[in-house]
Amino acid sequence: MNPNKALWEKGDFTRLAACMRDSGAALVDGIGIGPNMKVLDLGCGDGTTAIPAAQKGADVLGVDIASNLVAAGNARAAEMGLPNIRFQEGDASALTGLEDNSFDRVVSIFGAMFAPRPYDVAAEMVRVTRPGGRIVMGNWIPGDPTLIAQVLKVSASYTPPPPEGFVSPVLWGKEDEVRARFTAAGIADADIGATRELYTFRFDGAPKAFVDLFRTYYGPTMNAFEAAEKDGRADALYGELVELFERENVSASPESTEIPAAFLKVVVAVS
Repeated sequence: MNPNKALWEKGDFTRLAACMRDSGAALVDGIGIGPNMKVLDLGCGDGTTAIPAAQKGADVLGVDIASNLVAAGNARAAEMGLPNIRFQEGDASALTGLEDNSFDRVVSIFGAMFAPRPYDVAAEMVRVTRPGGRIVMGNWIPGDPTLIAQVLKVSASYTPPPPEGFVSPVLWGKEDEVRARFTAAGIADADIGATRELYTFRFDGAPKAFVDLFRTYYGPTMNAFEAAEKDGRADALYGELVELFERENVSASPESTEIPAAFLKVVVAVS
């Protein structure tokens, strides 16, 4: 199986996505989506940004490599009575079946950054965006002291080295890398913007219980615990993550969790 597909079909990312809804909707509010626009959401999961876009009246296609997340997205759309959105399987590195110049907005929030072959990902996003349209990405920033960058860093320290030729997904969080990838796809450097912004996770429980959620349902963390258990380091990994989550929690109550995480917001104008 495609290892990227296996990673995101592992566990149940919908459980984590439930803690991301407010920030997903707020992000959509700021990217100019309106009625009758055509929107593509890549690495859409179960619709954290795709569904708010549809609620604004856009015609939305969500594409994700994980079949379980596609099914969950279609179920959410049906339950919410949204006929203007559909979800289907696909790979952001090769958007087979999607025509050139098809979408007013191509959105990928913590999704396409995990696809292999990043230069192909950039080229595909540019290809399917209409002239005058925009590409909007949200990408975790390597080495950032906030939550998700640190979760990925800690998890990586407990797992075997990646295979030769592996390109780290968090390189999408470096502005120079983003510019190199999109200029190679034909975008002028002046048409690429990047800003550091915050995305907030909200969980109805203590930070330690939120770590348990990651351990049980989030693919990268699940893999880290599986590797750590083989060499007797699972307790050490758990302790590191609990300390991180408790330190980053800004909730007024120790029995609830509210953690901001920094990301690189990328906006590309396609002409």
